Amino acid sequence: MSHPRPAETPVVSVIVPARDAGPTLGRTLAAISRQDLPTGFEVLLVDDGSTDETLAIARTWEPAVRIIRSESSRGPGAARNLGAAQARGSILAFTDSDCFPAPGWLSAGVRAIEAGADLVQGAVRPDPAVARTPFDRTVVVAGDAGLYPTANVFVRRELFDSLGGFCDWLLEHEQRTGKRRFTPADRRRLRATRTPIGEDTLFAWSGRRRGARTAFAPDAIVDHAVVAGTLRDEILDRWHWARDMPGVAALVPELREACFYRRWFFSRKTARFDFAVACLALSIVTRRVTPLAGTWPYLDWIATEARRMGGADGARHALGSIASDGATLAALLTGSVTWRCPLL
Repeated sequence: MSHPRPAETPVVSVIVPARDAGPTLGRTLAAISRQDLPTGFEVLLVDDGSTDETLAIARTWEPAVRIIRSESSRGPGAARNLGAAQARGSILAFTDSDCFPAPGWLSAGVRAIEAGADLVQGAVRPDPAVARTPFDRTVVVAGDAGLYPTANVFVRRELFDSLGGFCDWLLEHEQRTGKRRFTPADRRRLRATRTPIGEDTLFAWSGRRRGARTAFAPDAIVDHAVVAGTLRDEILDRWHWARDMPGVAALVPELREACFYRRWFFSRKTARFDFAVACLALSIVTRRVTPLAGTWPYLDWIATEARRMGGADGARHALGSIASDGATLAALLTGSVTWRCPLL
Protein backbone atom coordinates (compact mmCIF):
# COMPACT_ATOMS: atom_id res chain seq x y z
CA MET A 1 0.00 0.00 0.00
CA SER A 2 1.41 3.38 -1.02
CA HIS A 3 0.73 6.52 0.99
CA PRO A 4 2.00 10.10 0.67
CA ARG A 5 5.07 11.02 2.67
CA PRO A 6 4.62 13.31 5.71
CA ALA A 7 5.43 17.01 5.41
CA GLU A 8 9.04 18.02 6.01
CA THR A 9 8.02 21.08 8.07
CA PRO A 10 4.54 20.32 9.43
CA VAL A 11 2.33 23.04 10.86
CA VAL A 12 0.13 20.47 12.58
CA SER A 13 1.01 17.20 14.30
CA VAL A 14 -1.90 14.75 14.50
CA ILE A 15 -1.47 12.45 17.49
CA VAL A 16 -3.46 9.22 17.69
CA PRO A 17 -3.09 6.96 20.75
CA ALA A 18 -4.14 3.37 20.06
CA ARG A 19 -4.63 0.30 22.20
CA ASP A 20 -6.14 -2.84 20.68
CA ALA A 21 -7.68 -0.71 17.93
CA GLY A 22 -7.57 -3.27 15.13
CA PRO A 23 -11.26 -3.02 14.11
CA THR A 24 -11.20 0.75 13.54
CA LEU A 25 -7.61 1.95 13.10
CA GLY A 26 -7.39 1.50 9.33
CA ARG A 27 -10.45 3.65 8.79
CA THR A 28 -9.13 6.27 11.22
CA LEU A 29 -5.82 6.62 9.37
CA ALA A 30 -7.58 6.68 6.00
CA ALA A 31 -9.81 9.53 7.18
CA ILE A 32 -6.80 11.51 8.43
CA SER A 33 -5.00 10.98 5.11
CA ARG A 34 -7.89 12.69 3.28
CA GLN A 35 -7.58 16.02 5.13
CA ASP A 36 -7.77 19.12 2.93
CA LEU A 37 -5.34 21.21 5.00
CA PRO A 38 -3.27 23.19 2.47
CA THR A 39 -0.22 23.39 4.75
CA GLY A 40 1.81 20.40 5.85
CA PHE A 41 0.87 18.03 8.64
CA GLU A 42 2.28 14.85 10.14
CA VAL A 43 0.62 11.86 11.79
CA LEU A 44 1.99 10.09 14.85
CA LEU A 45 0.44 6.78 15.93
CA VAL A 46 1.25 5.81 19.52
CA ASP A 47 0.72 2.09 20.09
CA ASP A 48 -0.01 1.84 23.81
CA GLY A 49 0.89 -1.79 24.39
CA SER A 50 -1.60 -3.33 21.96
CA THR A 51 -1.95 -7.11 21.82
CA ASP A 52 -3.96 -7.32 18.60
CA GLU A 53 -3.17 -6.33 15.00
CA THR A 54 -2.95 -2.59 15.77
CA LEU A 55 0.80 -2.40 15.12
CA ALA A 56 0.58 -4.41 11.89
CA ILE A 57 -2.15 -2.13 10.54
CA ALA A 58 -0.18 0.98 11.47
CA ARG A 59 2.90 -0.31 9.66
CA THR A 60 1.00 -0.51 6.37
CA TRP A 61 0.73 3.29 6.58
CA GLU A 62 4.43 3.99 6.95
CA PRO A 63 6.07 6.41 6.15
CA ALA A 64 2.95 8.61 6.04
CA VAL A 65 2.41 7.65 9.68
CA ARG A 66 5.19 7.68 12.25
CA ILE A 67 4.82 4.86 14.77
CA ILE A 68 5.79 5.21 18.42
CA ARG A 69 5.47 2.04 20.40
CA SER A 70 5.15 1.33 24.12
CA GLU A 71 5.67 -2.33 25.04
CA SER A 72 3.08 -2.10 27.83
CA SER A 73 -0.01 0.05 28.26
CA ARG A 74 0.85 3.25 30.13
CA GLY A 75 -2.52 4.97 29.84
CA PRO A 76 -4.10 7.37 27.32
CA GLY A 77 -2.47 10.49 28.74
CA ALA A 78 1.01 8.97 28.71
CA ALA A 79 0.46 7.78 25.13
CA ARG A 80 -0.46 11.27 23.98
CA ASN A 81 2.53 12.69 25.82
CA LEU A 82 4.81 10.23 24.00
CA GLY A 83 3.44 11.43 20.69
CA ALA A 84 3.75 15.09 21.62
CA ALA A 85 7.36 14.59 22.66
CA GLN A 86 8.26 13.64 19.08
CA ALA A 87 5.84 15.97 17.30
CA ARG A 88 7.25 18.81 15.21
CA GLY A 89 4.15 20.91 14.61
CA SER A 90 3.30 24.16 16.36
CA ILE A 91 -0.29 22.90 16.67
CA LEU A 92 -1.12 19.52 18.21
CA ALA A 93 -4.32 17.85 17.01
CA PHE A 94 -5.61 14.94 19.08
CA THR A 95 -8.08 12.31 18.00
CA ASP A 96 -8.58 8.65 18.88
CA SER A 97 -8.21 5.37 17.05
CA ASP A 98 -11.98 4.82 16.99
CA CYS A 99 -12.67 8.22 15.41
CA PHE A 100 -13.03 9.20 11.75
CA PRO A 101 -12.33 12.89 11.03
CA ALA A 102 -14.21 14.61 8.23
CA PRO A 103 -11.99 15.95 5.38
CA GLY A 104 -12.20 19.53 6.67
CA TRP A 105 -11.40 18.63 10.27
CA LEU A 106 -7.81 19.87 10.38
CA SER A 107 -8.55 23.03 8.38
CA ALA A 108 -11.39 24.02 10.71
CA GLY A 109 -9.37 23.35 13.84
CA VAL A 110 -6.39 25.32 12.57
CA ARG A 111 -8.65 28.27 11.67
CA ALA A 112 -9.96 28.34 15.24
CA ILE A 113 -6.41 28.34 16.62
CA GLU A 114 -5.31 31.05 14.21
CA ALA A 115 -8.33 33.14 15.23
CA GLY A 116 -6.83 33.41 18.69
CA ALA A 117 -7.70 30.27 20.66
CA ASP A 118 -5.09 28.30 22.57
CA LEU A 119 -7.24 25.20 22.94
CA VAL A 120 -10.08 24.16 20.65
CA GLN A 121 -12.77 21.54 21.17
CA GLY A 122 -14.23 20.19 17.93
CA ALA A 123 -17.59 18.54 17.31
CA VAL A 124 -18.00 14.79 17.79
CA ARG A 125 -20.98 12.87 16.47
CA PRO A 126 -21.91 9.18 16.27
CA ASP A 127 -20.80 7.47 13.06
CA PRO A 128 -23.73 8.13 10.69
CA ALA A 129 -22.90 4.98 8.71
CA VAL A 130 -23.85 2.70 11.61
CA ALA A 131 -27.38 2.05 12.85
CA ARG A 132 -27.89 2.86 16.53
CA THR A 133 -28.87 0.14 18.99
CA PRO A 134 -30.43 0.53 22.47
CA PHE A 135 -27.21 -0.07 24.41
CA ASP A 136 -24.53 1.09 22.00
CA ARG A 137 -21.51 3.13 23.03
CA THR A 138 -20.37 6.29 21.28
CA VAL A 139 -19.39 9.90 22.04
CA VAL A 140 -21.30 13.10 21.27
CA VAL A 141 -19.91 16.63 21.62
CA ALA A 142 -22.23 19.35 20.34
CA GLY A 143 -20.72 22.32 22.18
CA ASP A 144 -18.24 23.42 24.81
CA ALA A 145 -19.66 21.56 27.81
CA GLY A 146 -16.45 21.75 29.81
CA LEU A 147 -15.21 18.15 29.58
CA TYR A 148 -12.95 18.43 26.47
CA PRO A 149 -12.83 14.80 25.29
CA THR A 150 -9.68 14.24 23.25
CA ALA A 151 -11.58 12.55 20.47
CA ASN A 152 -11.29 16.02 18.93
CA VAL A 153 -9.03 18.63 20.53
CA PHE A 154 -6.47 21.11 19.16
CA VAL A 155 -3.89 22.83 21.34
CA ARG A 156 -1.01 25.23 20.77
CA ARG A 157 2.33 23.56 21.36
CA GLU A 158 3.49 26.21 23.80
CA LEU A 159 0.41 25.68 25.99
CA PHE A 160 0.89 21.91 25.96
CA ASP A 161 4.51 22.25 27.00
CA SER A 162 3.73 24.77 29.73
CA LEU A 163 1.21 22.37 31.27
CA GLY A 164 3.53 19.38 31.08
CA GLY A 165 1.08 17.35 29.00
CA PHE A 166 -1.66 15.05 30.22
CA CYS A 167 -1.84 13.55 33.71
CA ASP A 168 -3.42 10.10 34.09
CA TRP A 169 -4.47 10.96 37.63
CA LEU A 170 -6.37 7.71 38.24
CA LEU A 171 -3.39 5.55 37.31
CA GLU A 172 -1.11 7.75 39.40
CA HIS A 173 -3.51 7.39 42.33
CA GLU A 174 -3.23 3.61 42.10
CA GLN A 175 0.56 3.78 42.00
CA ARG A 176 0.70 6.18 44.93
CA THR A 177 -1.71 4.26 47.18
CA GLY A 178 -0.81 0.75 46.06
CA LYS A 179 -4.53 0.02 45.70
CA ARG A 180 -5.86 -1.27 42.40
CA ARG A 181 -9.42 -0.21 41.80
CA PHE A 182 -12.05 -2.59 40.46
CA THR A 183 -11.90 -2.26 36.68
CA PRO A 184 -14.18 -4.66 34.83
CA ALA A 185 -13.14 -5.88 31.41
CA ASP A 186 -14.13 -3.78 28.42
CA ARG A 187 -16.03 -6.48 26.56
CA ARG A 188 -17.06 -4.20 23.71
CA ARG A 189 -13.44 -3.51 22.81
CA LEU A 190 -12.12 -6.94 23.86
CA ARG A 191 -9.81 -5.37 26.45
CA ALA A 192 -8.87 -6.76 29.84
CA THR A 193 -9.32 -3.32 31.48
CA ARG A 194 -11.07 -0.06 30.73
CA THR A 195 -9.48 3.28 29.95
CA PRO A 196 -9.16 5.67 32.92
CA ILE A 197 -11.16 8.88 32.67
CA GLY A 198 -10.69 12.59 33.23
CA GLU A 199 -7.13 13.28 32.06
CA ASP A 200 -8.42 15.39 29.17
CA THR A 201 -10.74 17.43 31.39
CA LEU A 202 -7.98 18.07 33.92
CA PHE A 203 -5.58 19.12 31.14
CA ALA A 204 -7.99 21.63 29.62
CA TRP A 205 -8.95 23.23 32.92
CA SER A 206 -5.32 23.45 33.99
CA GLY A 207 -4.84 25.56 30.87
CA ARG A 208 -7.93 27.67 31.52
CA ARG A 209 -6.68 28.44 35.02
CA ARG A 210 -3.54 29.87 33.44
CA GLY A 211 -5.55 32.09 31.14
CA ALA A 212 -5.67 29.87 28.05
CA ARG A 213 -8.26 30.99 25.53
CA THR A 214 -10.67 28.22 24.50
CA ALA A 215 -13.09 27.92 21.61
CA PHE A 216 -15.54 25.46 20.13
CA ALA A 217 -15.24 24.67 16.40
CA PRO A 218 -18.53 23.18 15.16
CA ASP A 219 -17.12 22.67 11.67
CA ALA A 220 -14.14 20.62 12.92
CA ILE A 221 -16.08 17.36 12.81
CA VAL A 222 -15.09 13.88 13.92
CA ASP A 223 -17.34 10.84 13.64
CA HIS A 224 -17.00 8.45 16.57
CA ALA A 225 -17.41 4.70 16.23
CA VAL A 226 -20.69 3.23 17.41
CA VAL A 227 -20.13 -0.04 19.26
CA ALA A 228 -23.14 -2.21 20.02
CA GLY A 229 -23.47 -3.98 23.33
CA THR A 230 -25.82 -5.59 25.80
CA LEU A 231 -27.51 -4.16 28.87
CA ARG A 232 -24.70 -5.70 30.91
CA ASP A 233 -22.12 -3.77 28.87
CA GLU A 234 -24.08 -0.57 29.40
CA ILE A 235 -24.27 -1.08 33.15
CA LEU A 236 -20.54 -1.80 33.40
CA ASP A 237 -19.75 1.29 31.32
CA ARG A 238 -21.94 3.44 33.56
CA TRP A 239 -20.29 2.02 36.67
CA HIS A 240 -16.85 2.65 35.20
CA TRP A 241 -17.18 6.38 34.51
CA ALA A 242 -19.73 7.32 37.17
CA ARG A 243 -17.73 5.85 40.03
CA ASP A 244 -14.77 8.12 39.24
CA MET A 245 -16.64 11.23 38.06
CA PRO A 246 -16.76 12.62 41.63
CA GLY A 247 -12.96 12.38 41.56
CA VAL A 248 -12.93 14.53 38.43
CA ALA A 249 -15.25 16.98 40.19
CA ALA A 250 -12.84 17.16 43.11
CA LEU A 251 -9.93 17.96 40.77
CA VAL A 252 -11.94 20.40 38.66
CA PRO A 253 -14.54 22.11 40.88
CA GLU A 254 -15.22 24.57 38.05
CA LEU A 255 -17.31 21.83 36.44
CA ARG A 256 -20.07 22.51 38.96
CA GLU A 257 -20.76 25.81 37.21
CA ALA A 258 -19.67 24.94 33.67
CA CYS A 259 -21.00 21.44 33.21
CA PHE A 260 -23.00 19.79 35.98
CA TYR A 261 -26.72 20.33 36.55
CA ARG A 262 -27.56 22.54 39.53
CA ARG A 263 -23.98 22.02 40.77
CA TRP A 264 -24.61 18.71 42.55
CA PHE A 265 -26.03 16.53 39.77
CA PHE A 266 -24.06 15.11 36.87
CA SER A 267 -26.86 15.87 34.42
CA ARG A 268 -30.51 16.82 34.22
CA LYS A 269 -31.38 13.17 33.64
CA THR A 270 -29.56 11.90 36.74
CA ALA A 271 -31.34 14.61 38.77
CA ARG A 272 -34.72 13.41 37.51
CA PHE A 273 -33.85 9.79 38.24
CA ASP A 274 -32.63 10.63 41.74
CA PHE A 275 -35.82 12.57 42.45
CA ALA A 276 -37.92 9.69 41.14
CA VAL A 277 -36.11 7.24 43.44
CA ALA A 278 -36.61 9.56 46.42
CA CYS A 279 -40.33 9.92 45.64
CA LEU A 280 -40.71 6.17 45.26
CA ALA A 281 -38.99 5.60 48.59
CA LEU A 282 -41.22 8.21 50.25
CA SER A 283 -44.31 6.52 48.82
CA ILE A 284 -43.22 3.17 50.23
CA VAL A 285 -42.38 4.59 53.66
CA THR A 286 -45.56 6.66 54.00
CA ARG A 287 -47.75 4.12 52.19
CA ARG A 288 -49.24 6.93 50.15
CA VAL A 289 -49.65 7.22 46.40
CA THR A 290 -49.26 11.00 46.16
CA PRO A 291 -45.41 11.06 46.18
CA LEU A 292 -45.39 8.89 43.05
CA ALA A 293 -46.29 12.01 41.07
CA GLY A 294 -42.64 12.99 41.46
CA THR A 295 -41.57 10.07 39.27
CA TRP A 296 -43.30 11.59 36.23
CA PRO A 297 -40.46 13.86 34.96
CA TYR A 298 -38.11 10.87 34.75
CA LEU A 299 -40.70 8.48 33.29
CA ASP A 300 -41.67 11.09 30.69
CA TRP A 301 -37.99 11.40 29.70
CA ILE A 302 -37.73 7.62 29.27
CA ALA A 303 -40.99 7.45 27.31
CA THR A 304 -39.79 10.21 24.95
CA GLU A 305 -36.55 8.33 24.26
CA ALA A 306 -38.48 5.10 23.68
CA ARG A 307 -40.81 6.76 21.16
CA ARG A 308 -37.82 8.22 19.33
CA MET A 309 -36.26 4.79 18.91
CA GLY A 310 -39.59 3.08 18.27
CA GLY A 311 -40.64 -0.57 18.22
CA ALA A 312 -38.86 -3.28 20.16
CA ASP A 313 -35.66 -1.22 20.43
CA GLY A 314 -37.60 1.54 22.17
CA ALA A 315 -39.13 -0.87 24.66
CA ARG A 316 -35.75 -2.48 25.38
CA HIS A 317 -34.16 0.91 25.85
CA ALA A 318 -36.89 2.08 28.23
CA LEU A 319 -36.56 -0.95 30.49
CA GLY A 320 -32.78 -0.99 30.25
CA SER A 321 -32.51 2.72 31.05
CA ILE A 322 -34.02 2.18 34.48
CA ALA A 323 -31.42 -0.48 35.26
CA SER A 324 -28.49 1.51 33.84
CA ASP A 325 -29.59 4.73 35.55
CA GLY A 326 -29.81 2.79 38.80
CA ALA A 327 -26.25 1.60 38.27
CA THR A 328 -25.19 5.18 37.59
CA LEU A 329 -26.71 6.38 40.86
CA ALA A 330 -25.04 3.55 42.80
CA ALA A 331 -21.69 4.35 41.18
CA LEU A 332 -21.99 8.10 41.80
CA LEU A 333 -22.85 7.46 45.45
CA THR A 334 -19.89 5.09 45.78
CA GLY A 335 -17.58 7.59 44.10
CA SER A 336 -18.89 10.46 46.21
CA VAL A 337 -17.85 8.58 49.35
CA THR A 338 -14.56 7.33 47.90
CA TRP A 339 -13.41 10.74 46.63
CA ARG A 340 -15.15 12.71 49.41
CA CYS A 341 -16.81 14.87 46.81
CA PRO A 342 -20.61 14.63 46.45
CA LEU A 343 -21.99 14.29 42.93
CA LEU A 344 -25.32 12.75 42.03
